[in-house]
Amino acid sequence: MSISKTDAKAVAGPAPSPVSCVQVTQEALALMLAEAARAAPHECCGILLGAGNHVRTARPAANIDPSPHSRFEIDPQALVDAHRAARAGGPQVLGYYHSHPGGPPRPSATDAAMAGGDGRIWAIIGHNGDVMFWRDGESGFAELSYQRVQG
Repeated sequence: MSISKTDAKAVAGPAPSPVSCVQVTQEALALMLAEAARAAPHECCGILLGAGNHVRTARPAANIDPSPHSRFEIDPQALVDAHRAARAGGPQVLGYYHSHPGGPPRPSATDAAMAGGDGRIWAIIGHNGDVMFWRDGESGFAELSYQRVQG
């Protein structure tokens, strides 16, 4: 099963409100870093969950891309399940995360080409363990600052 950018926007509903700083729990950051280390030399990926500008949880998902060493594609069923849970009163889907095991935590040309421009937050974990957050806007990615907070 594959979801196009248009289909993904229809499933996702409205994007979170734009902010220039996000709050991220220490637990979510630790999970993303652990997943990146576990998946290396492949890219890990998953879903950022929370409310408003507060990422409370990072939910790992299978990377189903046929070239996982240099690309990622979140398992569409994981996305559908996360959006259904959000509609049922669970945490909202704020965005996505993935790793760049061989590079910096900046959006690649492939990331830019595949991004939906839907205002979601992207977290990228670089090869050195640095994490950067980005807003996927209609005109491309904009860097976001972040603050670590207690769960």
